[in-house]
Amino acid sequence: MRICGIKLTHDGAIALVEHGRLVFCVEQEKRDNNPRYQTIDKLDAVVSALAQHGLHPRDIDQFVIDGWDGENESQFQVLSGVTSLTLKGAPYVERNAEDLLECFAGSGLLLDDRAFSYKSYPHVTGHVISAYCTSPFAKTGQPAFCLVWDGCIFPRLYHVDGRGARFLESLFPVIGQTYAAAGHYFGPYKKANPGGWDLGIAGKLMAYIALGSVDEDIVAVFKEVYEVHFAADTELASRYRANITDAESSLAAVHDFFEASVVRLGSKAPEDVLASFHLFLERLLVREMTNALARHSFPGPQRLCIAGGCGLNIKWNSALREAGLFEAVWVPPFPNDSGSAIGAACCAMVEQQGFVPLEWSVYSGPALQTGHVPAGWKAVLCSIQELAAILASNKPVVFLSGRAELGPRALGGRSILAAATSPEMKDFLNDVKFREHFRPVAPICLEDRAPDIFSPGTPDPYMLFDHQTRLEWQDKIPAVVHLDGSARLQTISRHSQHEVAELLVEYEKLTGIPLLCNTSANYHGRGFFPDAAAACAWGGVEHIWCEGQLFTKTCGTEEVPAYDAVTAI
Repeated sequence: MRICGIKLTHDGAIALVEHGRLVFCVEQEKRDNNPRYQTIDKLDAVVSALAQHGLHPRDIDQFVIDGWDGENESQFQVLSGVTSLTLKGAPYVERNAEDLLECFAGSGLLLDDRAFSYKSYPHVTGHVISAYCTSPFAKTGQPAFCLVWDGCIFPRLYHVDGRGARFLESLFPVIGQTYAAAGHYFGPYKKANPGGWDLGIAGKLMAYIALGSVDEDIVAVFKEVYEVHFAADTELASRYRANITDAESSLAAVHDFFEASVVRLGSKAPEDVLASFHLFLERLLVREMTNALARHSFPGPQRLCIAGGCGLNIKWNSALREAGLFEAVWVPPFPNDSGSAIGAACCAMVEQQGFVPLEWSVYSGPALQTGHVPAGWKAVLCSIQELAAILASNKPVVFLSGRAELGPRALGGRSILAAATSPEMKDFLNDVKFREHFRPVAPICLEDRAPDIFSPGTPDPYMLFDHQTRLEWQDKIPAVVHLDGSARLQTISRHSQHEVAELLVEYEKLTGIPLLCNTSANYHGRGFFPDAAAACAWGGVEHIWCEGQLFTKTCGTEEVPAYDAVTAI
């Protein structure tokens, strides 16, 4: 059974599941240096993705389109060749709390001049099912809670067991976009005329708050304004909660919330305001999760899956894990909409087979392409041992290996790697990537050495939890230590088949340090480099390693500005 999942809206992607195994997931932003969050507005992308794996649309048994905005159904405007189509789909949230798999049956999906029928499941259902089916709990048939907190919904709690999945309750009335909206009113991303949605600011704010300190008086103000605008029985709050299915109305209420907050907090240091707001939401999340578990009692140890865009907040994930509420907490590497095509395909799989585990690898993205390397680069064969020596000499390297990783974070397949032993390296990497000085650079570390260097240092293969750098290591690896001593750690087993693990082993032999700086290899504002040619055209560092070949910028070659190689949006 071949199932093709399609996410048409932002973070567009195409995924193929065959007999319970993820064959591939192609996120549009990872093709051809596309912009971040790229949509699919041309169905030819589906035909192309299948063709790259030797398949035609007629080889697919079931197409599934991820649901989107709408209370009862969603609509998508797309092109198939030159033909304009309107496709309908499922809504954003399930209509039946006991039946998350209620689907919309559609027709007219025009692929390569042939019309196909398709199914569409609610967007949130895809989050629940992809999070559970990729989890270790699915492998052992264990039940689990699932928390989904997306941009335009309240945090929603579900439970998955042998009988299926069902919605339990919304934890509290704050839409996920509220966190990003805070940046429109305080700090370096403040806007003269705040409004709209911003998909890229939440992660930046999570870095910025390390500049500030929590002020309990500020937390108290946010609590008071939250009650009046969102939670209490006031007319304002009641109207907001009643209009949750209207995304624009919900967002307008969020902006009203912050306008009221600015009146009371405008004189406070913005970094302190944002640090305090972050902690206010974190405490609210843990408190209301605790209360919800008291209302929904299930026998045995409790487990949690986290999905939705807020699942990328490593500090909130860690707070839930450390609260002692759950035996284990699972976050997939694509908790945001980058995993929605996988979720759509898994919905059809689950409808047919029940909540079985998905067989998958995080390195299931696009394969490396071939491209024309620009003049001014010399290519030679280079072993992993030789590459480790280059890194040990404090020279950064673009490292391209195998298929791209899934989700928004570089995990060694499309990375810029560098020694972490000098503080200047963090500044260099941020400068060359046009990032703010306060943004952290992540460490990629051999899993068995991580507890020596970080607390807790537990396995974290997808950079989804918060770790503190142990004091005795902070001066040894300053490039990966954030302003508050934390690190967005990625761990990898030294026995992994991925070449980045072999590189870390060789680097450790040379230096005694089992980690490197790791940041994504991409043009500013775009997805990962699809090939060595794109990395050379970017030219931000002088060494590009790709599948055993080292490209080195020759003496006298002018550095190509990042915005010249690909037109910026």
